[in-house]
Amino acid sequence: MARFLVAPQWQGSPAPRAMLLVDGASAISGDLPRKATTVLDVPLEAGDSLGTRVHRLSSLRRVRELIAREITADTVLIGGDCSVTVAALEAIDREDLAVVWCDAHPDLHTPDTSPSGAFSGMALRAVLGEGEPELALSPGIPRDRIVTVGARVVDDEEEEPLAGLSQLSVDDLDDADALADAVAATGASRVWVHIDVDVLDPAELAGVSSAAPFGASTSALTASIRALRTRVPLAGATIAGFAPRSAGHAAEDLGAILRLVGAVA
Repeated sequence: MARFLVAPQWQGSPAPRAMLLVDGASAISGDLPRKATTVLDVPLEAGDSLGTRVHRLSSLRRVRELIAREITADTVLIGGDCSVTVAALEAIDREDLAVVWCDAHPDLHTPDTSPSGAFSGMALRAVLGEGEPELALSPGIPRDRIVTVGARVVDDEEEEPLAGLSQLSVDDLDDADALADAVAATGASRVWVHIDVDVLDPAELAGVSSAAPFGASTSALTASIRALRTRVPLAGATIAGFAPRSAGHAAEDLGAILRLVGAVA
């Protein structure tokens, strides 16, 4: 059985209602097997930038320590905002590891280009080992071992770094083997799958901070992940970005969320 680590971090999000991410993580954890689930005691306070251009850095550092203390092999990490993945990757063996980044936004800003100062928008750049030194991986994951999936809301400053990565569009997922082929081409022996639920089409899941039209279907994404797992072992996975506006809305979206959980667990 997979182990689940719930990190209801909201401090990396730029959303005005970022604390809805805490409610989203709680809603998911309620449907996970209790004996296999650990919920981190994430601080509620915003934290301080500590003289950097990353908002709430002190709280992000604290959550990073909590994740490092609890992460184990084959963990499914439940966020919270997307930047929890950076903390997880920092704490595991990254040799021969590929990263699949499923997200409507590529998260490739640096502190110098970010319009918000929110770390979730810098998360993949930090995975590459770039950006704020206190948070970026050292060493980072090489560019040729990163595969982005479903990125369709790209800021001008993100276009150049995104161009240097392997990319799959939403339409590419119509071929269930496309993701497995892309990861196999990296030569990696293990893969971490990061899923921001806004990669899905809003018609399938509404509980996100910033919905992006023309997203992936749950069935196409889960089929692609299952095909990937038959060829490259999972080192772990993240499901992040669930921000339902009410308990009723959470209940409506949990079917799609649990299908994602099943695909990675």
